[in-house]
Amino acid sequence: MHGTSRDAQLASFSNLARLGIREQVKPWSMSTTDFRSVLQVLLRVRPAEVYNLSGQSSVGLSFDQPVETLESVATGTLNLLEAIRFSGLPVRFYSAGSGEVFGDTDGVPATEEMRFAPRSPYAVAKAAAYWQVTNYREAYQLHACTGILFNHESPLRPERYVTRKIVAAACRIADGNRETLVLGNMDVARDWGWAPEYVEAMWLMLQQDIADDYVVATGDTHTLAEFVEAAFSCVGLDWHDHVRTDPSLFRPADIRRGAANPHKANSKLGWHAKKRLNDIVAAMVNAEVRSGDRG
Repeated sequence: MHGTSRDAQLASFSNLARLGIREQVKPWSMSTTDFRSVLQVLLRVRPAEVYNLSGQSSVGLSFDQPVETLESVATGTLNLLEAIRFSGLPVRFYSAGSGEVFGDTDGVPATEEMRFAPRSPYAVAKAAAYWQVTNYREAYQLHACTGILFNHESPLRPERYVTRKIVAAACRIADGNRETLVLGNMDVARDWGWAPEYVEAMWLMLQQDIADDYVVATGDTHTLAEFVEAAFSCVGLDWHDHVRTDPSLFRPADIRRGAANPHKANSKLGWHAKKRLNDIVAAMVNAEVRSGDRG
């Protein structure tokens, strides 16, 4: 297995070490926004499959860094597609899409046929990347697909993501810290799944004879308040005693309720999400407690 980083010699790859697979991955220095470096690594590795998981991945941060977000997601995807086309290698290509592209569907579960209505620079970039993949698949017959993934969580999330922020704070407070957890809009609702299961869906997409795009989700939607309640319940606390909201943390534009219908992935890939909200939160809390890293 090969992996890339902007500077592979300096990167710590701490998450790979945490998973116990650091020695199984050969790192390469590559920036997806630099076509030359993309092509060089592709020709040296000559991979059978490429999984494009790179790019700025925070919706909130994309409002502060819209240009970097568009370049890293959209231009990065385009460079990978063009390098595969130019090389002529029989590569199967997976691109990480996002359920954010659908915008606010008023609770109507999104399918692969639903119209895109992105509400953030991140979502706009992911929509552009999606259509690039579609274009290269149709114009050049590349085996290229997009996984339109809804929120997927794991203990490897950095704490700037709200789900890990919630779990880490709940564990610290349970340990005796007297802090108050400050959050933005608690009424937003999302379809939260378990990241390891979603990686299996990614792999399954590239094992199909015909490349296609798939919505990957659990089919269940919960509010952020429900996520918070589940996290604090896991450590024996009432979240109302430890959490407050701050309107300054609300996003300039946000999706009120994200919902998805993963029927196509269920039926064509044979993939089904197993973990649901309470399972996911419990797994994250348990990992946080085991790590002892709550600072």
